[in-house]
Amino acid sequence: MDHFPIFVALAGRRVVLSGGGDAASAKLRLLMKTTAHLTVFAPDAAQDIRTWAAQGKLALIPRAMAPGDALCAALFYAADEDAAEDARTAAIARADGALVNIVDNLDDSQFITPAIVDRDPVTIAIGTEGAAPVLARAIKADLEQRLPATLGTLARIGKGFRKMADALPFGRPRRDFWRDFYFAAGPRAVAQGADAVRPALDALLDDHLTRGARPGHVHFVGAGPGDPELLTLKARRVLDEADVVIYDRLISQPILELARREAVMIDAGKEGFGPSMTQADINALIVEHARTGAQVVRLKSGDATVFGRLDEEIDAVDAHQISWDIVPGITSASAAVAAIGQSLTKRDRNSSVRFLTGHDTKGFADHDWRALARPGEVAAIYMGKKSARFIQGRLIMHGADRHTPVTVIENASRPEQRILDTTLDALPAALEAAAMAGPALTFYGLAPRAAVPALTDLPIEELA
Repeated sequence: MDHFPIFVALAGRRVVLSGGGDAASAKLRLLMKTTAHLTVFAPDAAQDIRTWAAQGKLALIPRAMAPGDALCAALFYAADEDAAEDARTAAIARADGALVNIVDNLDDSQFITPAIVDRDPVTIAIGTEGAAPVLARAIKADLEQRLPATLGTLARIGKGFRKMADALPFGRPRRDFWRDFYFAAGPRAVAQGADAVRPALDALLDDHLTRGARPGHVHFVGAGPGDPELLTLKARRVLDEADVVIYDRLISQPILELARREAVMIDAGKEGFGPSMTQADINALIVEHARTGAQVVRLKSGDATVFGRLDEEIDAVDAHQISWDIVPGITSASAAVAAIGQSLTKRDRNSSVRFLTGHDTKGFADHDWRALARPGEVAAIYMGKKSARFIQGRLIMHGADRHTPVTVIENASRPEQRILDTTLDALPAALEAAAMAGPALTFYGLAPRAAVPALTDLPIEELA
């Protein structure tokens, strides 16, 4: 991030602009939404700028800008649409102490103006650091359609009611109140008319004052394979409401970014054959935070019910009479099989599929290798990289065809996804050569469709 987004207080402060053409008009339309004192320097200003000056919306000085003209200005816009003149006025403004924006010149600007969705006092700024202004405008148009026109009204009402809501304890009780206000009671009251708003808010506040804080609760959430777009809507909602998020090592950073900024984030990483937080410690953490009244999200990679030691954590929560629920996620096998363009089951090939783990708490996991070695069998093997040679040996020992296709998908669904297409005979050597460091799922009995490896191996720029 090269540009840190902030909102600058402009009430009563100077903003200076040099220019009188189309670029200047476009900036001024946006700046006139503020309560800043606007000063424009333009020897020959367009008619709309002269009209705004006549209406008292800005001060128009019909000359070129000179040293000292930007003194005490918070912001300066160079909008003369002439590179030499823009450079001259920008140098003056910098010397006068103003932050400088040169229209259509990202490299020489000290700040940029984002695309804005205005639901005053709710303001949403969209920036692409100058890389894709068309995309920013498309996002703005989408948000304009999604956000109701009453949003600003609700925000203004809420601002006036804020001191009364301070009677609620700080933290979750207040957040629960405001959530009810903005998404339930508030919109209903506004729809009924202005006279209904204050009684509805008073009743809502009384209800929250008497009910007390919600008891602690644990959401066991499947975060999917890593792509944030594969997170379920329910998982996204509970993440947004969480006070505490206890997450696994394999949870991707883009998904962690979806949690509230105020949420306590706890890394409970577990790594096979490596350093780990013990399961007992994780159980204790979940219980400790839930007993304080926190809404806890226990965030697990893939689906929480597949090789996630979910039952042990539920037992720990049950032992302390703490309520809980499970939010399912897309398991890694589903994402990985989609990545290679295959199906987990197929008529005349396999009517069942096995989900196996390569190792358990005691080491390499043992399975019914004789059944799995039969022709046409398919298995999704989780945590199978380090146990690849063990798995290969057991299968071959029980009669598996050495040429059975095996596919390993690293970082399924993520931008850094890689696909290794090999056979049972070559599996350990192929894995060693590939040097896969990320989470991987192994498919025994499935090969990628022909088009998939070619697509996966293309450089990113060729895909764009």
